[in-house]
Amino acid sequence: MPMTLIKGTFQLVGASPDGDSVRFYPDDPQATKKAGLKVRLNSRGGMQLRLDAIDALETHYQARGTGGMWHQPAEFADAASANLLKVLGFKTVQRDDRGRVTSSTPIKVPGHILTRFADKYGRAVAFAFPGQQPGRSADLSKVHLDVKTLKNSANYRQVADGLVYPTFYSLLYPDLRDALAEAAVKARQDGLGLWPDDVTNSGFKLSSRRQLADELVILPKLFRRLVDYLALDESGGVSLTGFSDFLDSRNDRLFTVPDGHATEFETLVSVKRQTVNLTIEPERIVFIEA
Repeated sequence: MPMTLIKGTFQLVGASPDGDSVRFYPDDPQATKKAGLKVRLNSRGGMQLRLDAIDALETHYQARGTGGMWHQPAEFADAASANLLKVLGFKTVQRDDRGRVTSSTPIKVPGHILTRFADKYGRAVAFAFPGQQPGRSADLSKVHLDVKTLKNSANYRQVADGLVYPTFYSLLYPDLRDALAEAAVKARQDGLGLWPDDVTNSGFKLSSRRQLADELVILPKLFRRLVDYLALDESGGVSLTGFSDFLDSRNDRLFTVPDGHATEFETLVSVKRQTVNLTIEPERIVFIEA
């Protein structure tokens, strides 16, 4: 898959990195403009990355409307964040009580990313790598991302260590998707990371909002849809009577692999009274970009 190589450094102080996003500072301040990427930069030229093909448990999700800030079980959300920063080369990281990094050792680490586009929030959708690109590839050159190179990425490591869910979109090439899916299946079979506690497919009975935030280990996409739905109930209830209709209104289009069945997320989520489960494994779902 042809992607743009951007060299730079990862820096954490003042940011709130989690298991699938981190701040990156290109060596060339004009790198994103030269690459034609519509990326939002901070005052020091840093950009927020959204790591492609993975989804970590939420540490601070703002529900739609007046739903407030939500999170998923901290044990695995924090483990994913810590693992990502370790893979990138950070030795120690200190945070305040809001999760914002106050200091790190080292202050910055060299790295590079491979990217093709930015999402609607201005984040570069990327594969992140510690250190400099092997070989003599110049900054902003086009680099082919193959499976061998993929396995050196932080994205792949997060999946292989069982700390994030594979979450695929249609712009990701099939060979890369297949390699990540295989890594996810192996991590699940080996009982790594979050998988022994995952109830996405086995199902769960929702009894309280606290349970959703502090106990249930589920696919973040499903968590976000549940939170946005519950935010509509200002009484603080957890009735799922209208959840299927809510999912249908979101129009999350996708296709499943390997059968290639085109459908919507709502058709893959079973809701029986207060019991919810996803009917196929996350790595078999490929979402279509909005």
